[in-house]
Amino acid sequence: MQNSKTYSKMNKNNTALLVIDVVNSCAHEECETPEWGITFSKIRKMIPKLNNFIEEFREKVGGKVAFVNITPWNKENLRDNINELYTDPEVTYYSDDDSGFDEKFHTVKPKENDLIITKNTYDAFSQTELEEELRRKEIQYLVVTGIFTEGCVLSTIAVGFSKGFNFVMLKDLIETADSEERQRLSEDIKNRIFPFQYGKTITSEEFLESWNLNK
Repeated sequence: MQNSKTYSKMNKNNTALLVIDVVNSCAHEECETPEWGITFSKIRKMIPKLNNFIEEFREKVGGKVAFVNITPWNKENLRDNINELYTDPEVTYYSDDDSGFDEKFHTVKPKENDLIITKNTYDAFSQTELEEELRRKEIQYLVVTGIFTEGCVLSTIAVGFSKGFNFVMLKDLIETADSEERQRLSEDIKNRIFPFQYGKTITSEEFLESWNLNK
């Protein structure tokens, strides 16, 4: 591919799609906590477009697709450092769901050959399986989508970049909660942090146009 919006060396063999934390606890109406200002209508509005893009990526790019989800977000499963952080009642955010509902994918549907990474902290690279699989398949370029911009998406990108991977962030398929404060932060990250520190930051349409023009 020869386009400034992407990377010239990207091809179907060295490129993978990451779909981060599109799970009920980050998207479903039943998992909202409006008393804390946490609602997900913008996320739910984004997900159908994400689902369409996933299918287009499979068809037009043909690269690996990796879905990231979470363990139960409770003291028994989380990392020790998160549990220690949560000893401060002002930041404690354990889930009280023990049915498995929170961790289920929200309307996205992985296929048999997709990679599924289950993490118990913020970044997907904390589970060595992701890096091992990417190295094994000689994947260098990661196309990123998912939830939340300022949380697990940013954490995954920052850690992955430090490990030497290149990133393309699809800014229309990366979303956060509805509050004005979090929306402003999300936009600042997508406009000021991603493109200057971590990689190409474009829309899903721009990505597909670039791929189609230069494949």
